[in-house]
Amino acid sequence: MRLLHTSDWHLGRAFHRVSMLGAQAEFIGHLVATVREREVDAVLVSGDVYDRAVPPLAAVELFDDALHRLAALGVPTVMISGNHDSARRLGVGAGLIDRAGIHLRTEPSAVATPVVLADAHGDVALYGLPYLEPALVKDEFGVEKAGHEAVLAAAMDRVRADLATRPDRTRCVVLAHAFVTGGEASDSERDITVGGVAAVPAGVFDGAHYVALGHLHGCQTLTERVRYSGSPLAYSFSEADHRKSMWLVDLAADGTVRAERLDCPVPRPLARVRGTLEELLADPDLARHEDSWIEATLTDSVRPADPMARLTERFPHTLSLVFAPERAPDDPRVSYARRLAGRSDQQIARDFVAHVRGAGPDERESAILRETFDAVRADAAVREVAR
Repeated sequence: MRLLHTSDWHLGRAFHRVSMLGAQAEFIGHLVATVREREVDAVLVSGDVYDRAVPPLAAVELFDDALHRLAALGVPTVMISGNHDSARRLGVGAGLIDRAGIHLRTEPSAVATPVVLADAHGDVALYGLPYLEPALVKDEFGVEKAGHEAVLAAAMDRVRADLATRPDRTRCVVLAHAFVTGGEASDSERDITVGGVAAVPAGVFDGAHYVALGHLHGCQTLTERVRYSGSPLAYSFSEADHRKSMWLVDLAADGTVRAERLDCPVPRPLARVRGTLEELLADPDLARHEDSWIEATLTDSVRPADPMARLTERFPHTLSLVFAPERAPDDPRVSYARRLAGRSDQQIARDFVAHVRGAGPDERESAILRETFDAVRADAAVREVAR
């Protein structure tokens, strides 16, 4: 059976205030053409279909167009909700849409209800595990402690129990939206840390012949059977070196996997350039980036006059300007933003405690900080679902 694995469309998202709807529409067209030309048997979309819980109308219209075009091909599509999606909104009409071959899996209680397809070698059971926010689903899965590994392990226990009731040699495919250990993050994913832990081990998915992951925006192979497709478009300059793609997966009769990486259309390349303003304006090696979207980091010791206007004369698609003069990290003139770069909310809070009283939080206080941040995140998730 031939599967096309994609994820993290983030319909409605902009890139540094530049609308990406045109590029997203081009990707949908590319996806549909690939399904037709490569004779795909099923499409897997592993979450973050939209960029936010209440997407703009234009994004909803694009999603609607994608569903109609996929349904017209007569090729089944299995789609799960991600941490950016409102599971309830994405799942509206799922029962009716199911009849058109578009299978939306957004309910945690339905993780063990697969879409069952068949080929000449028997059944393939496709299980959709939507993003499982631990604080919201721990009671559903009967886990004592709200954590990503606990709820995903419980969900996979249900998957394996259902698989055990099916005919011998039934192949198992799992869609999941999670941060799996070994994956490499970028700047454009939303933090899903709970209890100080964001990642779950790949062993959670033991028993599946193929695991189609979403959440991380870089295409990655964790094992031959566990892969991220990554986002089809770049959504941050940290993805400047990414090769945006989808996985074309051939699932053999014995469950072995052969995967081919298929490139996605690139609306405009990304480039990060660094140096003094005069260096950036004069360096001939940067000519190749003159039509790229640019993030320029200026290292001038004194902020130059009209830097953006001057940069856009050479690089008309400059979107981000960072002022970072070369200084020692402990120099008091280093900006607050630079001092916080790469640090989590909990690390910043710990630093603040240490700054105020001269010593960081002890073990009990650190636990309170973790619990407080987790509670705030869970409350935000509850309120977003209720909107």
